[in-house]
Amino acid sequence: MSFSDRLFYNKTTVGKEYKEPKGRNGGAMLKLEYDKKEIEGVIDKIVKKTMNMDLTWDWPCGVAYYGISDAYEKTGKKEYLELLKDRIDELIDLGLPKVWTVNACAMGHCLITLYQATGEQQYHDILMSKIAYLRKDALRFGDHVLQHTVSANNDFPEQCWCDTLFMAAFLMLRVGVFEHDEELIDDALNQYYWHIKYLQNPSSGLWYHGYDNIAGDHMSGIYWGRANAWAAFTMSQVGGILPQCYLYPKYIDVAGSLNEQLAALKVYQTENGLWRTVVDDPESYEEISASAGIAAAMLTRGNPLHSKYSNKAIKGLLANVSEDGKVMNVSGGTAVMRDKEGYRGIPKAYIQGWGQGLALSFFATLLVSDEIEKDGAL
Repeated sequence: MSFSDRLFYNKTTVGKEYKEPKGRNGGAMLKLEYDKKEIEGVIDKIVKKTMNMDLTWDWPCGVAYYGISDAYEKTGKKEYLELLKDRIDELIDLGLPKVWTVNACAMGHCLITLYQATGEQQYHDILMSKIAYLRKDALRFGDHVLQHTVSANNDFPEQCWCDTLFMAAFLMLRVGVFEHDEELIDDALNQYYWHIKYLQNPSSGLWYHGYDNIAGDHMSGIYWGRANAWAAFTMSQVGGILPQCYLYPKYIDVAGSLNEQLAALKVYQTENGLWRTVVDDPESYEEISASAGIAAAMLTRGNPLHSKYSNKAIKGLLANVSEDGKVMNVSGGTAVMRDKEGYRGIPKAYIQGWGQGLALSFFATLLVSDEIEKDGAL
């Protein structure tokens, strides 16, 4: 059974008409409007375009292949699994990086899917080597908080970034549940807890890009769009993955943080159904990876009051997928920039693995949105 099996499945269809499903906990759910065949066709196009990219073993590939894994698990299309397996096997044969980083641990997500689907031990072994790195060798500060690392060097001393939630904390949680490893689950939840405390503004509900523990500040203090997507997307997954989530006190922090964040983010959705690369800056461009991650979190959280925002996002995201499956208007790799102008200046002309992957996850989640189990009133 895959990790996603606890969240989803009964692959029911949703057509153009409104549907008022009842959740497994009996509550009202989102009212969504979309064409199932159109969404399936878009997913096909994005998968094919993604597999034509020359992605190597690092986080862009990790996010892209998470999206393909998610599409496979939620549609059941074996073609996606076969494409993924062939490429991962090729990358393994060519040789893996000699040193892991927090960013490179994102590749662990697709290894989970491959191991569960095939039972091949090599995927499990590589996955667990990433977990061993995170447990024993990854740089930490404060209360065992993971420092964000992008190379073997100490590039950002005692800094935590929202990115780490997807690359590491989310992965640790998934593996901890699968391996019945309570220590790893606690470590993962501790990462969520401290990232919430360091990065979410308790007044606005929005998330800063990064925190510098040495300086004791948020550096440029920018509410970066994709940072908010990393936070919202990964927090939205926790309740469905973690059995009896309500028995873990730190999960209550996750649920509360997500509720406040989504309530804040809905206000900044543009007329096109999207979010900007600097969330609260009307001069910043609309950015599609951020929009896909935030909208996917809304779908997974399943608050019926978010129906109108979700429907706007469906239209906005569909409008940013090209005929050949390129997810357009995705900002390039972004460090914690000095100011708003730095974020505005990041180009968005090129195809990016994270844009492909987050869009895939949004569209795949859309297909099963009425089957996502909720955590009650938390």
